[in-house]
Amino acid sequence: DLFAAVEPILPSLQEDGIVVWVLGSGPYPPGVLALQELLDAASEELEPEDVWQPEDMNETCLYIFTSGTTGLPKAARVSHLKSIMCLSFYELVGASSRDVVYLALPLYHMAGSLLGIVGCIGIGATCVLKEKFSASQFWDDCRAEGVTVFQYIGELCRYLVNQPPRPGEREHGLRLAVGSGLRPDVWRSFLQRFGAIRIVETYGMTEGNVTLFNYTG
Repeated sequence: DLFAAVEPILPSLQEDGIVVWVLGSGPYPPGVLALQELLDAASEELEPEDVWQPEDMNETCLYIFTSGTTGLPKAARVSHLKSIMCLSFYELVGASSRDVVYLALPLYHMAGSLLGIVGCIGIGATCVLKEKFSASQFWDDCRAEGVTVFQYIGELCRYLVNQPPRPGEREHGLRLAVGSGLRPDVWRSFLQRFGAIRIVETYGMTEGNVTLFNYTG
C-alpha cells in the first residue's frame, strides 16, 4: 500500500545499497524484491537448524520503529534474546492458551508486534487483529469474537470511557486488560463503567532492558 511513497526515491535508495521488499502482486521496477512470489514458491519444510539458528542470541534479530522519545522517530535494534523473551509476556500477566486477545495496536511498534503477536504465539492464544481501533465497535467486537484479553495503550481506554453509554457495554467476556499509559482517573472510570476487569499496567522501552509490571492493581 505504501510503495507509491517509496518509488520516487528508489534510484537514490538503490545507490545507497538499500533493498526494498514489498508484498503484493506488482508489477514492480527492477531491483525491488516482490516477497509474495517468494513466499508462494517457498517450501513448507524447515531448513536445517544450523541455517537459521543465530550464533549469538545478542545479535540483531530485527529493527523496530520507536516513537522518538529522545529525538526523531528511529529504528531501534532488537536482539534475538529480547524477541524470545517476548514469548512469555502474556504468561507473566496471567493469560493462557484459552484466551482470545484483542489487538488494535500498530504492528511497527514493539507493543503490538513483539508483545502482542509474539506474546500470543508464546502461549498459543487466539489473536483478534483489528486494523484500526474503533471505540464504538469495541464491545460489539468483543462479544462477536469471544474476546477475553485486551492489550491497550492508555488512550484507547480513554476513548472507550468517553463514548456515550450504550446498552450491553457490561455484557462481555473481557477479564483482563494489559498495556501502558493508563491514567488513574481513566482506570477508575473504566472499572466502574465496564465491570470487574483485571488491569495490569506495564512499562518498558524498546531500547531499554528493564520492564515494570503493576501486579497489585
